[in-house]
Amino acid sequence: MQIVFMNRLSRISGVDQEVYAQLWIGEEEGIWSLGWRDFSGGENYIENLWYEGGSWNEMLCVYRHELAVKMGDGYRPLIDGIFHEEDSLTGRNQEQLKLQYYSEHHGNEIVYEELCAWRRGKASSERKAPYILASNRLLRLLSTFLPHTPEELLQIPGVGEGKIAQFGADWLAITTAAAREHSFPLNWVHEVIEEESFISWLYKQKEVKYKKQLERLRLRRILLQGIENGLGLEQLKVNSGVNRRELIEAVEELEREGYSVEKLIHVELGNMPQNEQEAVWNAYVELGDLFLKPVLHKVYGEDLSAAEGLDVYYERLRLIRIRFRREQTHKVGMATSF
Repeated sequence: MQIVFMNRLSRISGVDQEVYAQLWIGEEEGIWSLGWRDFSGGENYIENLWYEGGSWNEMLCVYRHELAVKMGDGYRPLIDGIFHEEDSLTGRNQEQLKLQYYSEHHGNEIVYEELCAWRRGKASSERKAPYILASNRLLRLLSTFLPHTPEELLQIPGVGEGKIAQFGADWLAITTAAAREHSFPLNWVHEVIEEESFISWLYKQKEVKYKKQLERLRLRRILLQGIENGLGLEQLKVNSGVNRRELIEAVEELEREGYSVEKLIHVELGNMPQNEQEAVWNAYVELGDLFLKPVLHKVYGEDLSAAEGLDVYYERLRLIRIRFRREQTHKVGMATSF
């Protein structure tokens, strides 16, 4: 095996005792290997094989995720740029991340719960998903820094004029009722943060990010292999551990990326009468393909009450929509070629 990359990392363990490790990537006949050598016991090392396989992209995802875990635990590289990505932090981004870091460690839980209760009520009354109104991160920031004026609200990352016009009065009614011990502007935050702890926290954020990327990549591989082998959604659900709704979303993404998912559509629509499929198709022609509910009502009526639930109907609508959009894209391509 040829070693194509190696880096040395170290961290302080115990009382000023440095331990180190090696991270390496090797290749042999198209098979990539990724490993970690732990020298904490001296010159004799313990080796962990993190990845072995033919996918460079999957190996890279594993590399980034596992490395983020190690760096979150305090390891630092001899060679910088170890994540091999274009992801440099600007000064503004870093300041915003420091505010987020501080808010996760110094939040006012009572105010945070009040803000969460506000969000639940607002989402219910406006029939919107709670995260659309305000993220957990934003509510943490508000509950930590407790702005008293619209001008102070603007210093909170994620808050702009539009948010203030919509929700500013509601937020300030909650945040101004709580006593605060700090002031605005918030440039004092970077002075009270312990830099090494902040850096470790940053790597923990990377760990979460890369874990999601890895899960997405592995789900894609399972889907592509399963579709090629003629599996249906239920078997793909078993193989992937992902629910059917998430599978459909992943299938739609594969189609947008140019992969063929027609085998799966054929399997899933095998028991759906042809005239019913044509009715759905015609409804897309008439109503457009952006929203599913109008199409459902057009085909099945507004009083549809299926014993097996509506999920199966929406699944079929989404699968037929994939075919419909594919044909529309093909027609546009044909038209522009003349």
